[in-house]
Amino acid sequence: MRRRTPLATAALLAPLSLLLSACSGASTASTSTGSGGGHTDGKGSLTLNVGDQKGGSEAVLRAAGELDNLDYKIRWSTFTSGPPLLEAINAKAVDIGGVGNTPPVSAAGADSKIKVVSASHGTAKGDTILVPKDSKLKSPAGLKGKSVAVAQGSSAHYQLVASLKKVGLGLKDVKVKYLQPADGLAAFTAHKVDAWAVWDPYTSQALRGKLGRVLTDGDGVTNGLAFQVAAPGALDDKKKSAAVKDYLERLRRAQNWVYKHPRAWAKVWAKDTGLPYEAAYDAVRRTNGTRVTVAVDKNVIASEQQIADAFTELKLIPRKVDFSKFVDTRFNGQLPPSTTTPRTYGKES
Repeated sequence: MRRRTPLATAALLAPLSLLLSACSGASTASTSTGSGGGHTDGKGSLTLNVGDQKGGSEAVLRAAGELDNLDYKIRWSTFTSGPPLLEAINAKAVDIGGVGNTPPVSAAGADSKIKVVSASHGTAKGDTILVPKDSKLKSPAGLKGKSVAVAQGSSAHYQLVASLKKVGLGLKDVKVKYLQPADGLAAFTAHKVDAWAVWDPYTSQALRGKLGRVLTDGDGVTNGLAFQVAAPGALDDKKKSAAVKDYLERLRRAQNWVYKHPRAWAKVWAKDTGLPYEAAYDAVRRTNGTRVTVAVDKNVIASEQQIADAFTELKLIPRKVDFSKFVDTRFNGQLPPSTTTPRTYGKES
C-alpha cells in the first residue's frame, strides 16, 4: 500500500480524534471525565441527568424530534467513552447513559453501582480487524506472532479475543498494542502494527480512506449489543424512574427514525462529529441504523456473562462477575427478545 503523507494522515486523524466511541455505543477505555453538554428544557421541576457521547443520544433524539414536549428537564454531560460515563453513574453524578457491550462488564468487575435497563441489538459487521491493503494475511489465524492495535476494555478488545479464539488462538499468541483509536490509526497508517481492531465509524472512515481492508468482522462472533445503564438511586426514585421510562421510549422511537431516515441521520451525525458524510452513511447502513430495541432478557445476561468470564480469565477484570446482579428488567414491557434479527438496508435506502 502506498504510504500516505503526514498531511494526508493528519486529515484523517482530525475527525477521528473527535470521537472516542461510536454512536452505537461501542466504547473505549479511558480516564477522561465528563464535560457540560447543555440542557434540554421541559415542563416541571424534575431534572434527569443523562450521560452522553459525541454524536450520541442527544443528537439522535433531537434529529428525530423526540426532545419535544418533555415533562422533565434533561441535563446532558458529555463523556469521551463508556467507562468514565459508568464511573459517573456509580458516583451518582449521572442518572442514565448509553454504552457498548463491554464497559458494563468492566464496571461490574469493579462492583460499581449500575443497572443495565435497556438493550439494543444491531449487526456487528462494523466491528472489524483491519489489515493494510497489501497485507498477505488472509484470516485471523495468520495473526499469530503479529502486532495488533486495540483500545483496552473496548468492544473491539473482546471482538479480538473472540475472533482469535474461533481459530484456536489467544491474546498471548499476538503482540497486543493497547492504543486509543486515533493512536491506533496513526500506528496502522505508519505500518507500525500489522492489524487494527476497531469499530464503526472508524471502520467506515478507514475503508473510505483506502487505508486497508477487512480481515474479519464481528458478525456471528460478538453479540452486537449496546445498553442504557442507570444509577440504582435514580431507579428507586419514583419520579425519576418514570422519567427514565419515558426517556427510553423516546430513544426507541428515535432509533426507529434512524432506520427509516439513514441519509438524514448520517448528515446530522457527520456534522456533529466531524466525520465525512460518506463514512457516516456507511456506518449507519452497516451498524448504527441496524439497531432494534430489545428486552434485557436471559439471553442478554448469558451473552454478557460470556464476556465477563473471558475477561476474568484474561485478568482484564479483577474478579468473577455475576452479571445478572447488574440488570434491572422493569422496562422490558412488550419489547421483542434480544435474539431479534437486526435490521438491514436495501440498495436504495
